[in-house]
Amino acid sequence: MHAVPDNRRTIPRPGARGDRRRPGWREFRRAYPGVVVTLGVALVAMLALDGLLVVRRARYQTETERLRASMTDVERRRTDAILEAERNALLVQVEMLRRQALGDRALNLAVSVDSGRMVLAREGARLRDMRVDVGPERWVRNGDDSLRVAVPRGARTVERVLTAADAWEVPTWVWLDRGLPAPADRAVKGALGPTAVLLSGGTVIYAPPMAGPLNDAGYVLPGGIRARAEDLAAIAPNLAPGVTVYFY
Repeated sequence: MHAVPDNRRTIPRPGARGDRRRPGWREFRRAYPGVVVTLGVALVAMLALDGLLVVRRARYQTETERLRASMTDVERRRTDAILEAERNALLVQVEMLRRQALGDRALNLAVSVDSGRMVLAREGARLRDMRVDVGPERWVRNGDDSLRVAVPRGARTVERVLTAADAWEVPTWVWLDRGLPAPADRAVKGALGPTAVLLSGGTVIYAPPMAGPLNDAGYVLPGGIRARAEDLAAIAPNLAPGVTVYFY
């Protein structure tokens, strides 16, 4: 008797060597249960945050409509006129500062906070155009109290230019904003990078530092201006005390 050949083919297991089939969701879930759980938790958290924002937005809109509905026509028109006047006043102020910077015959710095550009200029001539990061405006914790840090607007003057060898006394609220305890000695050398400019009113223009609480590429000092190290190094010799810096 002749042996009958077995024509049945052995089907390889999913994921086995030589198997070109793509593993299905079930196999992936069994192979990486931790990844699946993490993705699921992240998705739920994002959906919950989106839902919270939608609810708050609807609540604010409802409250605004309720307040406006309780006003008389005269009060509504007066409120709208006040808001429009405030917006126009800010636009006029910004435009006046921009024109003042362009017409300044002396060497000056002009920072457009909305576009994130800083220009070293004289009599309207752009000597160096630089990209900058503008720190956000927000409330920060300052010990047992809170402090509102605003984006600078208006005119400031240069008070001092710092190098990496100079120490800057990092404010307490900066340490707390970074989730760090404020040390007794808050003076840190190079805390504002290799080159920094201290302005009147406490505003700082700094480069990415290698030490201190600002040593984080994803964090910009609230109310501050962060520029590239090479840009600040190039313009620092021109920034004597008293040079005007316009923020608009």
